[in-house]
Amino acid sequence: MKLEILYEDDQYVVVNKPSGLLSIPDRHNAAIPSVAGILRNLYPTIFIIHRLDKDTSGILCFAKDEETHRYTSQLFEHRSVKKNYIGIVHGSMEVESSTIEDAIMEHPFINGKMIIHQKQGKPSITKFEVLESFGLYSFVKFDILTGRTHQIRVHMQNYGHPIVGDIVYGKSDPVFISHFKKRFKLSKDVEEEKPILDRLALHAFRLSFETVNHKTLDIEAPLPRDMNAMLKQCRKWLKK
Repeated sequence: MKLEILYEDDQYVVVNKPSGLLSIPDRHNAAIPSVAGILRNLYPTIFIIHRLDKDTSGILCFAKDEETHRYTSQLFEHRSVKKNYIGIVHGSMEVESSTIEDAIMEHPFINGKMIIHQKQGKPSITKFEVLESFGLYSFVKFDILTGRTHQIRVHMQNYGHPIVGDIVYGKSDPVFISHFKKRFKLSKDVEEEKPILDRLALHAFRLSFETVNHKTLDIEAPLPRDMNAMLKQCRKWLKK
């Protein structure tokens, strides 16, 4: 599997991770492809700085040496990295922008799932801004000030507007053009309608920080085709 390299120098490799690909190797099945696994076949050494959920697409940064890894990991831990995501959520948001500060912890019984728990959870801060509203859906930008597992997904579920295509925290149903276009009909030579989006509609689109060489690195990853296709249909059929 090929990766789109967004940026590379002597210290860093920044890639655009596709949805469905693991960030790091699976602990129980090393044969499952991952970004780290692919990069380790291309570079003598590679170090993981941060991660994205398997179903989230977007910017993922790796270090080429231990010093860069140690320095940049500290930036992430001390919230000195600007991380912006964009996503499509269900419904029309009540406000144009706000900050969610609900604490998050692991689910006590379900492995791999997180929940809101104000007493036992870890502090979690997500800022959001509505970019476009379509009634059935909203196009939203997220700025996370903490890096909890599934943070945006958990916060948006609890807020009442889960991310489109979220199999864990919302509805996993694929999105079809027939959802938008009334009297939609398939062409004669097509037996079944194909979805325009069939995954988690969340994308890490911007990463900005000061590198180990004290230069500002500010990188953006373009919106994936499937999310862009859904937004085009929203603008065409649902725009108010």
